[in-house]
Amino acid sequence: MSKSEVSSSSVRTELPSAIVAAGGIILGRDDTNGKVAVVRRPRYGSELSLPKGKLKDGESEAEGAVREVYEETGCRAKIRQYAGSTHYAVRGVPKIVFYFIMDLEQDDGTGPVDKKEVEAVDWITIQHAQSTLTHREERDLIRATFCHARR
Repeated sequence: MSKSEVSSSSVRTELPSAIVAAGGIILGRDDTNGKVAVVRRPRYGSELSLPKGKLKDGESEAEGAVREVYEETGCRAKIRQYAGSTHYAVRGVPKIVFYFIMDLEQDDGTGPVDKKEVEAVDWITIQHAQSTLTHREERDLIRATFCHARR
């Protein structure tokens, strides 16, 4: 079989499937105005990250982001715009996470729905997020999204 005859499906079976996830940068309002929501994950050594999670079958990136934000924060949020994506490997498998800037619509203060995955939700300033998020990819996304160059 020549190179031109190789079907895309046969190439895909030779490469590891990518993990696809989505999440949100939730902008606060009222007493959280000027802040973004971050989650603490005990499973990963109290990792501090943006709310995100894997997409379900048939779910769009936007649908998955809204669902994951709710499950991990207890907040209802509306997508304002696409923010960007991060890429990294999980045990050798490529992972891509699509992020959306979201406006907080409702926070009843009950915290995460998925209490096994998330132990707490914190509201921190954008500047604080740039320096305290656990993963460099998320810190870079916050910087790029809000045009705050760290000096």
